[in-house]
Amino acid sequence: MREHDDFSHGQQGSVINADGKTRVTLYLDDDLLAVFGERAAAQGLGYQTLINETLRASLSSETAPLTEAKLRQVLHEMLPAA
Repeated sequence: MREHDDFSHGQQGSVINADGKTRVTLYLDDDLLAVFGERAAAQGLGYQTLINETLRASLSSETAPLTEAKLRQVLHEMLPAA
C-alpha cells in the first residue's frame, strides 16, 4: 500500500448494491427455478431478471395486492402442465 492511499472513507464488503435493489434469500422449488432458467436463457436474460419482470407484471396487471391465489395462478401459468 502506498502512502497516499486513503481508505478512511471506504466501506467493507465485496459488492456495491445497485440503487433500488435489495438482496433477499428466497427458497424456490427446483422445477420452478428450472423453468425460469430455461425461459430466461431462451430470451437472453438472467433468471433473476425474468423472475423480477414476472412479479412486476403480475402486480401491474391489477391494483389489488398480490394474494396467494394470484401468485399460484402466475406460477401455474409459468410452469408447464404436469
